[in-house]
Amino acid sequence: MQIVVNGTPLQVPTGTSVAAALGQQTPGTTRTSVTGAPRAPLCGMGVCHECRVRIHGRTRLACQTVCAEGLQIHTDVGAAHGSATP
Repeated sequence: MQIVVNGTPLQVPTGTSVAAALGQQTPGTTRTSVTGAPRAPLCGMGVCHECRVRIHGRTRLACQTVCAEGLQIHTDVGAAHGSATP
């Protein structure tokens, strides 16, 4: 199936979590913190919230979201120009 990450199409197997899909591409991160530090999933079960991404305009946890055909994912959550609020 195909998802779109920051405007770039990406092929992933059915059943792949968004966190796993993002981890397989360079740089393997899910977002940038407000200070500019790269962030990636830490706990893998939705507790740490380090894997926040925007999916179709809404903040979601990448580790708890399964990829679906056409999913639009943006990894700018927490960036100085973006909104870090859910």
